[in-house]
Amino acid sequence: MSKVKIVTDSNSGITQAEAKELGITVVPMPFLIDGEEYFEDINLTQPAFYEKLAGGAAVSTSQPAIGNITELWEKLLEDGSDIVHIPMSSGLSESCHTAEGLARSYPGRVFVVDNQRISLTQKQSAFDALALANRGYSAEEIKDYLTKTKFDSSIYISLDTLKYLKRGGRLTPAAALIGTILKIKPVLQIQGEKLDAFKKVHTLKQAKEVMTAAVRSDIDTRFADLAKSGELALAVAHTDNYEEAKIFHDELAAAFPNLPVTYIDPLSLSVSCHIGPGALAVACMRFVK
Repeated sequence: MSKVKIVTDSNSGITQAEAKELGITVVPMPFLIDGEEYFEDINLTQPAFYEKLAGGAAVSTSQPAIGNITELWEKLLEDGSDIVHIPMSSGLSESCHTAEGLARSYPGRVFVVDNQRISLTQKQSAFDALALANRGYSAEEIKDYLTKTKFDSSIYISLDTLKYLKRGGRLTPAAALIGTILKIKPVLQIQGEKLDAFKKVHTLKQAKEVMTAAVRSDIDTRFADLAKSGELALAVAHTDNYEEAKIFHDELAAAFPNLPVTYIDPLSLSVSCHIGPGALAVACMRFVK
């Protein structure tokens, strides 16, 4: 039986150091900052990124070079292993479609999973894939599981500012101005492939209450069976806002004592460049026991 190797990208929030320890390969996502190319967690750290963002730098995301992906795959395939490749959601980036196209040249060897995840939930998918590989699942079986369970997750994100949505063209200047005057802090959601508006609040306290209520609703409805079977976990993420994230983590642990609250992670920079610093997020997601 061939071995299975797990590949994901830095949108998952898995660092290069963590990946090396776990035996997962993480493709660093490229960024253009004022026209210069950087790679997340290679020559672009989280603090350096936020410093450039605060300085008004023009930041845009990009895809890994095709040659870099195929070169990586071929190196991993040399020992007879198969690959499960888990990119960020196809609804948020073309990198998934690109990988799917490239995988056609590696039939039965490279399996690209579009399970419509990013950040905390994408990280959990990579961990689940690793757990299944260690249990002897084939690459195809792992892809089938991750595809079947792809909608078993939710992310809710509260923003501290509308500035970066406006800068990225995702909010009109007029709407941003009104929101700033009214001190609106939007709560967004990712369920499946899209980042959508969820609620509008005015304070961080209200935002956390809204996100906690949304998680409780998911647990009581969509994820009721998973909660009962012990296959559901929560996690917290933030953008340059660790202290508040730790407080939120503890509040969630108290509110949901029967569920593990697993991580407190920085949001991937591909999300952070659109929402800016000061954001808090909570993910509710299935995991492999």
